[in-house]
Amino acid sequence: MRTYRIAAIPADGIGPEVIAAGLQALEALERRDGGFRLDVTTFDWGSDYYRKTGAMMPEDGTEQLKAFDAIFFGAVGAPDVPDHITLWGLRLPICQGFDQYANVRPTRILPGIRSPLADVGPGDLDWVIVRENSEGEYSGIGGRAHKGLPEEVGTEVSIFTRVGVTRIMRYAFKLAQSRPRKLLTVVTKSNAQRFGMVMWDEIAAEVAKDYPDVTWDKMLVDAMTVRMVKNPRSLDTIVATNLHADILSDLAGALAGSLGVAPTANIDPERRYPSMFEPIHGSAFDITGKGIANPVATFWTAAQMLEHLGEPAAAARLMRAVEKVCADGVMTPDVGGTATTRHVADAVCEAIRMENIP
Repeated sequence: MRTYRIAAIPADGIGPEVIAAGLQALEALERRDGGFRLDVTTFDWGSDYYRKTGAMMPEDGTEQLKAFDAIFFGAVGAPDVPDHITLWGLRLPICQGFDQYANVRPTRILPGIRSPLADVGPGDLDWVIVRENSEGEYSGIGGRAHKGLPEEVGTEVSIFTRVGVTRIMRYAFKLAQSRPRKLLTVVTKSNAQRFGMVMWDEIAAEVAKDYPDVTWDKMLVDAMTVRMVKNPRSLDTIVATNLHADILSDLAGALAGSLGVAPTANIDPERRYPSMFEPIHGSAFDITGKGIANPVATFWTAAQMLEHLGEPAAAARLMRAVEKVCADGVMTPDVGGTATTRHVADAVCEAIRMENIP
């Protein structure tokens, strides 16, 4: 029996609701597969922990997580705690502390879910956005001086290193190479940002020489938003900076029907540390406790986690179950349905149990 140690951090808002649904589906997969087991430990870190202790997680939080094979993360953020405290107190220390430099966000329109784009359906929008996840605009370098005075200054420094850009480019080119279309779009803003972004472009061209079978092009980030909306079929694999990909992937999720169906994997490709898997949608406090949070993004995130752990058959089974349930119309209100989180989770588990494929 293959055993994997999973650290579950439900955290804030709808995080506990969707992580519970995800764990329910993973348990159904364990029973259906019979070849692996997930040993799950749940951590109560997040905004409630902050209110009690003044910190989002213990000082040795990342040290505690090192023993695990993967991290299953819900969402972070609360209305009464400043966003920079929640983000820099929990999620980013894990991503940066474990050098999870490849943030991978697949996007496609699932059966039964309507895109807001006219005449675009399943198969027409099938992307993977690769986000540089360790530096760039979210490097954390900067500061404020003369706070509260008229001459107050705030600086936010974007850091681009040759090592950081090269490794994310290689990851993106290799991923594009593994997909049927072998197509990569490099997103930049080098017309206005003439140092880090020009280096980004130059390194992309250098790395491209090692992947002659990959067709690649580049887009300025503002033009990319137009292309995503007007010509989604022209895109496949996309690589962008920390900030640009963060924004573009939210647009991608919306174009696929809802942020409630958008997954994320924060990967350490060298497997020195555990990687972390989370849905994109955030804590969504406006629907917390109503039982209508969409668990599809969490199921898809769980499938990414299973693939990373070396269980591709279970990951594929989970995604087939999700697609069947969506096609059958069992969906939450954000994608036009009337089902609750629990109903969707139960339906996915039933589809896992009843599937005839060995």
